Amino acid sequence: MSTENSAESIAKASKAAFEASQLIPSAERIKALQEIRNELEAAKDAILAANRTDLEAAQKEVDAGRMSSSLLKRLDLNKGDKWDSMLQGVTDVAELPDPNGVVSYASELDDNLELYRVSCPIGVLLVIFEARPEVVINIVSLAIKSGNAAILKGGKESNETTQLLSKAIQNALSKTAISSNYIQAIQTRAEVSALLELDQYIDLVIPRGSNSLVRNIQNNTRIPVMGHADGLCSVYVDDSADLKKAVRVVVDSKVDYPAACNSAETLILHQSALQTIWPDVANALLAADVKLLCDPSSLEVLRTLSPAPSNFGTHVEAATPDAYTTEHLSLTLSVLTLPSLEAAISHINAHSSHHTDCIVTEDQAAASKFCRGVDSAGTFVNASTRFADGFRYGFGTEVGISTARIHARGPVGLEGLVTYKYMLRSKGEQGHVVGEFGVGEGKKGYKHKRIDASAVPF
Repeated sequence: MSTENSAESIAKASKAAFEASQLIPSAERIKALQEIRNELEAAKDAILAANRTDLEAAQKEVDAGRMSSSLLKRLDLNKGDKWDSMLQGVTDVAELPDPNGVVSYASELDDNLELYRVSCPIGVLLVIFEARPEVVINIVSLAIKSGNAAILKGGKESNETTQLLSKAIQNALSKTAISSNYIQAIQTRAEVSALLELDQYIDLVIPRGSNSLVRNIQNNTRIPVMGHADGLCSVYVDDSADLKKAVRVVVDSKVDYPAACNSAETLILHQSALQTIWPDVANALLAADVKLLCDPSSLEVLRTLSPAPSNFGTHVEAATPDAYTTEHLSLTLSVLTLPSLEAAISHINAHSSHHTDCIVTEDQAAASKFCRGVDSAGTFVNASTRFADGFRYGFGTEVGISTARIHARGPVGLEGLVTYKYMLRSKGEQGHVVGEFGVGEGKKGYKHKRIDASAVPF
């Protein structure tokens, strides 16, 4: 079978599984998620062993210069609390309210003629990701709970891990009424290319990975794409910033997980903070092994520090213009000095990726102006950019972070995976027809009387 025919068979099967699933009760979806968690717990040792195999192979690629170190860091499923958080995310999603069947608008158009706008699944999702194997479970959990079918393509660097995760998912689905075709995994780039042409079966593409991956997908499909190409996040230290808050927020935004898309890449300093706050912030960053790419003003201050930081010679250098449009994904931070809050907002809107940006300030008017003036999916006050995450927002987990302005924006949880349909019901003895309505003798007008309803009554 050719790649095109194989891809079409996969897409058709996903569409059929999605359509069949629409009458499956919510309780069965919850059961599927519980079974997935059980299967993952039972296979933990084997999955983590496979992950170590992937890590060993990836380290060789990094050593040979064929893979970035940031990609390697994202691959590790045993790092910190990643495994436990992944499992907890499954449980959290299972316990969330069903996002489907929720009425957001209801109106009585005429006596016994009722209109309801009701949330419903999007359809078939094609999810393409690099390195991070936990994305498989994140996506699957949200897809099943929200009623969407999914086709998954992981990077070759996580192949061993992804295969065992997919096996656990299939074992879990076999214990439910949900079709095994509801969640499918593909292996090759050729299959991805073929699937990107099948907009008659696939309703949404969600890429998670490098800028080049996302851009390539956006440029090669008619299917709507939800995601972001870069994570150029900034922290702005205002002239009224508290020193301790500035140190804590800046360091955490950069150091907590440098390879993440919500890690800070640019630090913007109000010029009044150069002598008062910047030295302590810089010392804390250098102590955390962060390399600083400084503009002339911030660099001059560091040159006058006494005693000079021990790693000044290796970790501080002059920034080039492209430093402020670079997603470093490492312990590197670009530093810029600006004369005002307005200038900071203007710089962020011109140079950021509209992902997440933060202001450190004690001035409530400045905080309000920043949050409203910065055109990003997340605008924070005195809080690390690393909070931009579906799990931390209480969404259970996320399929990714969208920097789009239509449909979903920011961390995308269950609500971002549903759309809506309109349901119209006539309870009239003869039904309702449009010809009875209009202007003139014998014509009826519309009532448009709001109905208080949270669910469809039929």
